[in-house]
Amino acid sequence: MRVAQPVAIIVALVSLVALPASAVSTVVPSWRPSQVAQLPAGASGLVQGYLPVLSCPSTGNCTVIGLYGDAQGHTQGLALNQVGNSWLSPTTIVSPVGASSTPEVTPYGLSCATAGNCVAVGTYQVSALDTQGFIASEVAGRWRNATQAAMPSNALAQGQSVQLRSVVCSSAGNCSATGSYLDNTKPLAATQGLVMSEVNNVWSSAQEVQLPADTNANPNTALTQIACGSAGNCSATGSYLDANNVQHGLLVNEVAGAWQPAAALEPPADASTFAHAQVSSITCTGALSCTAIGTYFDVHGASQGFTVREVSGRWQYAITMRMPSDEATNPHVFFYGFAGITCVNATNCATGGQYRDSTGDYEGFFINEVNGIWSSATTLLLPPGSLMAGKNGGVVAVSCRSLGNCSAGAAYLDATNTYQALIINEVNGIWRTGIEVVLPGGATGIGIAGGVYSVVCHADNHCSAEGSYLSSPTTYQGFVLQTN
Repeated sequence: MRVAQPVAIIVALVSLVALPASAVSTVVPSWRPSQVAQLPAGASGLVQGYLPVLSCPSTGNCTVIGLYGDAQGHTQGLALNQVGNSWLSPTTIVSPVGASSTPEVTPYGLSCATAGNCVAVGTYQVSALDTQGFIASEVAGRWRNATQAAMPSNALAQGQSVQLRSVVCSSAGNCSATGSYLDNTKPLAATQGLVMSEVNNVWSSAQEVQLPADTNANPNTALTQIACGSAGNCSATGSYLDANNVQHGLLVNEVAGAWQPAAALEPPADASTFAHAQVSSITCTGALSCTAIGTYFDVHGASQGFTVREVSGRWQYAITMRMPSDEATNPHVFFYGFAGITCVNATNCATGGQYRDSTGDYEGFFINEVNGIWSSATTLLLPPGSLMAGKNGGVVAVSCRSLGNCSAGAAYLDATNTYQALIINEVNGIWRTGIEVVLPGGATGIGIAGGVYSVVCHADNHCSAEGSYLSSPTTYQGFVLQTN
C-alpha cells in the first residue's frame, strides 16, 4: 500500500558541502540481517505490504504499526513492540466500542514519547457508510483498547469519513494529531482539516482548521503530517483547494497549545498558476522551527520538488530543489510522504525521493542542506548490475545520527527486474552505494508494495528499520533490522 511504489536508491559518491571538523565521523553503520516481523496466529500476511511507521524513543526500544489479514479474511490493525532489543508477541489493535463487526481498523500514524508509552491513530468502520477516527494508547508497555476520536460540533452525523493521519507526542500523555473529516454543509458535505490535542492524558475534541479566505466551497482539505518542536508547539501540513479549484500547500501552526489559522504555502517563483502544490513531509528541530518538503508544477508543467522552512513561527517562501544533471525535462519529482525528511538542527537536513532521468528511467535521489544551503540532488548509487530504481522505487525514509551521517531506506530493480529493499548509509556527507537487504527465509523480492518504509537513527550511531517483502507470490510479510 505504498502510496506510489517501493524505493530505489542510487547514491552518488560525491561530497555535497564541506562539513565542519566537529561533524567528521569514522563510524560506518553495519546492518544485521533482517528478521521476520511476527504476526498474530492465523494471520494471512500483511495487507498490501502495509507496515508504514516505526517509532524508536530509545535504542533497542521500538514500535511498528501495520495492517494484517486475519484467518477470516478481515483486516486488523497491528502493533509490534521491541523492548531491550527483543521483539515481543504481536498485538492486535482492538477497535472502539460500537465498531462494525468488520471494523477494518487501519492505523496511519504512530508516536512513542518513551519506551512503552505510544499513541497510534487511524480509521475504522462503524458501518458500511460511516468511517470514524480512532486513538489507541500504549501505557507502561500495555496497549489499551482504541477509543473513537471526538469530532468538531459541525461534523456530519451520518455517512462520515474521518481520516486521522498523523500523531506526535512530545511527552507521555501530551500529543497532537491531525487529519480530515466531513462537515454538515448542505446539500453536499465538505472535507475539512482537523487538529486535536492530548494534554495530561486527556484528548480534547477535534477542531476544524480555519482555512485561507480563498477556499473552495469544498476545500477537499488533506492534513497528512504533523511535527512538534516542543509540547504545544507544532506544525501540520497538507493541501486544500481554492475557489478556482487549484490545489495549494497548507501550513497550520500550534503555538503554546492554541491552533492558529492555516496559511497557504508560498510556492517557488517559477510555480504555475495551477501549481497543484502539496506538502509531503515535515520535521521540527525546535518550537516553531521546522522544515518541510513537497511538490508543485512549474510554469512549464513540470513536476518539481521544493523545500520550505519555518523560522520563529513564520513560514518562508518555498525553494525549488535542483535535481541531478541527468534529469528529464519534466523530472516528475515524487515523495512517498512517510518519514521523508530529517534535520539534525534548523539548517542541516537531508531528504530524498524519486525523479525521472533524460532516458525515461525512474531513479532515486538524495539532497542535503548544510549550514542553510541546499545542494543539488545526487542520483543514488545502486548495487552492481541493477537496472534502475523503477517506477515503484525511490527514497522512502531518511534519518540522521549526526550532521552528515545518516541512513535511508529504499527499493530498486535488480538485474532480474525484481524489486529489492535497500539500505543506504551517508558517512561524513557522502552517500555510499546502497546495500541490498537480505530478506528472511530466503525470500527473493519485495514486490511493488514492499521496501523499507521507516528508518530511525540515534545519536549513539544505532539505527533501526522496518519494511515488507513477498514471502510467496501473493503474500506480504514484514521485516525488521538494526545496526550492530
